[in-house]
Amino acid sequence: MNAGSHDLPQGIQWPSHYHPDVAPVHVRNELFIPADISLVWAWLCRAPLWPTWYPNAHRVRAADGSRLGDLALGTVFRWTTFSVPIESRVLECVSQQRLAWDAKGMGLDAYHAWLLTPSKGGCIVLTEESQHGWGARLVNFLLPHRMWEGHDVWLRSLSIQCSKGKPPAI
Repeated sequence: MNAGSHDLPQGIQWPSHYHPDVAPVHVRNELFIPADISLVWAWLCRAPLWPTWYPNAHRVRAADGSRLGDLALGTVFRWTTFSVPIESRVLECVSQQRLAWDAKGMGLDAYHAWLLTPSKGGCIVLTEESQHGWGARLVNFLLPHRMWEGHDVWLRSLSIQCSKGKPPAI
């Protein structure tokens, strides 16, 4: 599927290393958001604003120190989530359909994907994440529902932000 395609999303496009069948940690969350898909996309892609509405995102910034705009294919950004400093690169970005990035941090090698599907009265937002690494395994062992709960908060918070209208400029 190319960036100009208007076909419906076909599911997460997993790089083989991150496929849920081979990753030791995987979660899947989904939520219907009663908002236009363009609005959901605008809030999701405006990563510098995540800390203002998603409590597990902190210090979201461009990896090279430049101004971080909306996420786009190839964007490299640093941030802290679940108290872990992360560097991520956007590996898939199809406007108003799909967004995915990797996440590299101490003991963590992850792939986090989002899929937006139009639905009557809004859209269905699916997010899935697969993880490798000793840190991912340890946290999953000690707190097996932590990532699922964090993504549930992210989805519910995204829905609340969409109910407030368009995100501010950054």
